[in-house]
Amino acid sequence: MTRARKGLIDLSSTSYYHLIARCVRRAFLCGEDKYTGKNFDHRRMWLVERIKLLSSVFSIEIAAYAIMSNHYHLVVKVNRQQALSWSGDEVISRWYKLYKGSPIVDRSLLGDTLSEVEELLKSELIEKWRARLYDISWFMKNLNEYIAREANKEDNCTGKYWEGRYKSQALLDETALLSCMAYVDLNPIRANMANKLEDSDFTSIQERIKQFQSSKANVKKPDQNETEPHIKQPTSLKPFGGREQEHTLPFSLLGYLKLVDWTGRYIHSKEKGYMSKDVPHVLASMKIEVTTWLDRVQNYGTRYGNFAGSETVLRVHAAKNDVNWYKGVG
Repeated sequence: MTRARKGLIDLSSTSYYHLIARCVRRAFLCGEDKYTGKNFDHRRMWLVERIKLLSSVFSIEIAAYAIMSNHYHLVVKVNRQQALSWSGDEVISRWYKLYKGSPIVDRSLLGDTLSEVEELLKSELIEKWRARLYDISWFMKNLNEYIAREANKEDNCTGKYWEGRYKSQALLDETALLSCMAYVDLNPIRANMANKLEDSDFTSIQERIKQFQSSKANVKKPDQNETEPHIKQPTSLKPFGGREQEHTLPFSLLGYLKLVDWTGRYIHSKEKGYMSKDVPHVLASMKIEVTTWLDRVQNYGTRYGNFAGSETVLRVHAAKNDVNWYKGVG
C-alpha cells in the first residue's frame, strides 16, 4: 500500500533518509543503451552537479550517492535547525538561486518601502520558502524536473521521464545509516560495473577516496578517538568525524573506507570465498556481527521497506505511527 509522503518523512524520528529515483523509459538515464547504441554517461555529471548545487541551496546534506544506469541513490541528512537559523535575507538569497521569487520581495530588494500588509505578505513568503528549503520533496522535485527537462530536450521528445514518485526510506538508527551508506557506495561493485571502489565512477565513495589520496601525503597518524580533524574531505559531502564531533557523520572516515573496502572484497563475484580475519573496527565498536553485517548489506534492497533500523527501533516506530508491523521485523 502506498503511504502518504508525510507519513514517510518524520524529522522528529530521524533526519537521515535514503532516496531512490528510477528512469521510466527504456532509454537509459546514463551509461550505454544496448537498444539504441547511444551512450548517456554525460548525464551522470548532470546529476552529480545538480545534486551538489541543490545541497548548497537547501539545508539538505549529501552523505552518499551512486548514479547507476537507469536509477540513482542518495543518502541525505535534513538539517532543519540550520534552516530555522537563517535570516530572512539568507532565505531570499537561497530561494532566488532557483526561482524567480515574488514582486513584493523584488521591490523590497530594490529599496522600496512596503506597506504593513506587504511586509506581512513578505514575511509569510519567507517562512514558506524556508520550510521548502529543508523539504525533501522540494529537493527531489527540483532535481528530477531539471534532469527530465534536459534529457527530454536532448532526446527531442516529451513525456514522463521518471518512474512515478521517488522512493524514500527513513534511516532510524546509526546501524541503518551505516549499512545504507555502504549499500549505496557498493552499488557498482554489486552490479559488476567496477572491481574496485576507486573505479566506482560517480559514487560518493570514489569522490571521498580521491580526495583522501590527494591529501594523504600531509595526513598525520590519526589519534585513538579517530575523529580525524586533519583529513581533508570533499566540501560538497557531509564529512565523517565520529560521535565526538558535531555536524559530522557519526563514524570515522578511515574506519568507513576500510569497512566498505572489506565488504566490497567479500561480496565481489570473483572473491566469494574471501573472508579476512581482520574485521573492521567499526563493526566491533558498534557490536555488529560479521554475518549480520554482510547479510544486511548484500540484501539491503529487499530487507527493508520505507523504514530501516533494528527490530526494536522498527517496532517502536511502528507503534508510534499506529502500525502493527514494518518490513524488516522478524
